[in-house]
Amino acid sequence: MQGAIARVCMVVAAAILNHPLLFPNENTTIPEQDDDLLARMKEHQEKLEAEQERLEQEISKAEQALTGDQDSYGWYFWSALCLVIFLTIEVCRQDTVHVEIPEPVEDEDGYSSAGYLSAKAVALDNGILNNFCRTRFHPYAHESGRVREFVEGFADDLLEALRSVCDREADLEVEDFVGIGSVFESWRVCKPPTCDLIVPFAPPQPYRFQFQLWCDPSIDIPLDLQGCGTIKLIKPNGDCLCGSTNLGDDMLCLLHNRNDSEKLGEVTLEELLCARDTAYLSKDQIMRWFQISVTKAWGQISHKYEFELAFRNLDFPGALQIRFRSGKTVDLNVTPAVQVEDTDAYLISNFPSDTSNSSDSHWQLSLTVYEKNLLKHFTKKLPTNSCHIHCLQIVSFLHKKQTALTGICALTNYHIKTAFLHLLLCKPSSMWKPQNLDNRLQDLLSFLQKSLEEKRLYHVIVGNPCIPTEIQIPIIFCTAEPLNLFRPLVLQRQIYTRMVEHFQEMIRNTSVLVQEYSPHFPNGHTGHELSSTAQM
Repeated sequence: MQGAIARVCMVVAAAILNHPLLFPNENTTIPEQDDDLLARMKEHQEKLEAEQERLEQEISKAEQALTGDQDSYGWYFWSALCLVIFLTIEVCRQDTVHVEIPEPVEDEDGYSSAGYLSAKAVALDNGILNNFCRTRFHPYAHESGRVREFVEGFADDLLEALRSVCDREADLEVEDFVGIGSVFESWRVCKPPTCDLIVPFAPPQPYRFQFQLWCDPSIDIPLDLQGCGTIKLIKPNGDCLCGSTNLGDDMLCLLHNRNDSEKLGEVTLEELLCARDTAYLSKDQIMRWFQISVTKAWGQISHKYEFELAFRNLDFPGALQIRFRSGKTVDLNVTPAVQVEDTDAYLISNFPSDTSNSSDSHWQLSLTVYEKNLLKHFTKKLPTNSCHIHCLQIVSFLHKKQTALTGICALTNYHIKTAFLHLLLCKPSSMWKPQNLDNRLQDLLSFLQKSLEEKRLYHVIVGNPCIPTEIQIPIIFCTAEPLNLFRPLVLQRQIYTRMVEHFQEMIRNTSVLVQEYSPHFPNGHTGHELSSTAQM
């Protein structure tokens, strides 16, 4: 009996000494050895089970020999205790094996690193990419010219009608539009064409606007409104002595009519255009005025055109759609804006793709005219048939297709264009030859991926000393601190995670989408190969 008890104790001791919880660091630091560890533990478990079965047989014989012995109850107690200890160790061991399976690592924003794919690992073939661009984007080059010509003529007509329905003495003065975006910069990638127009307006005489930009050291603007500015409507009497000096009944002010204050006193311009109880221009009020004015203007000229004009998105009154009888459409984003003094910078009411700015009195800065000039500047200096436009088009196309697959996210074409312009600034002109398309595309994807990882994508104009002097950037923007377009992502973790997941899926689908939308020819040849053979 003593020998049997000794053997049971040895088995229990061996199980305890070999238990992973006793030495946890030996098996947790090398995840590559998990398979070997599980195999050895399984073999060890089988040996313990065999030893347990043999001991149970010996214990059964001992029980028969000790029947009637007074110490039998003590034996049963120790046997049961050893069995409980052994089973407890076995259960704990199974739990330990489960815990040791490596789990995906998550960063502080909750984004899992499992399945991470680097943009540098994307397989890109230069011949396939060039063939893809030739078949997908070249047809838009000729069509975009006709679209621009049509939109410019229609916009001039619409704005002229808008001026006719406005009160010249008490309404805003509408100025000539400015065309921006992919159609006007020759990198359109899809149908229907979308034309972006900025429509500047000015206050009626003798009112004027006073600008307060975020980069002005005397202005305190919250961090989440960096890149914004306010527009203060200055009253007529602000710079005139007639409002603070008694001129007498027999004297008249040459600037102001005697009845101006009485006429404006009924419904002041501040009440019509400014935020409640302030002198700062309200985006909501301006958009409401703009929507009503556009509706009236279209009513004046609709009989001249054989198409329909409708508001495409009620949340953005400037989002219009032209629908022809043939079913074809042209989308217009007509955005009211205020020109910042005598520069080509504008404070605009809204970006249709940007919902982060919820302040009614803070207007977003737009330097798209300078960005368009920067793109023209590089186009003149790059090699003939350079690949830079195709590079921008491919990434914009991939982004649009991924959005159709998985839904919208905060990543926009403006972010892609900003990264693209940064790349133009840092890469020599000789690196943008047609045969470098695959390398530059990989560079652009890698730049975007790194920017997302670091939550840092700087505005290409603001505070950038690398901008050529020929672009003539106003000094206030040259000396300003660099503006991080991804700064809102620091606090908006769900939006950030969605953007990263969207971009990861886009990277993963890059090769598939390019292959799917490239024409396929017999015998596995591409259009590029066939055209080369024909020339030979």
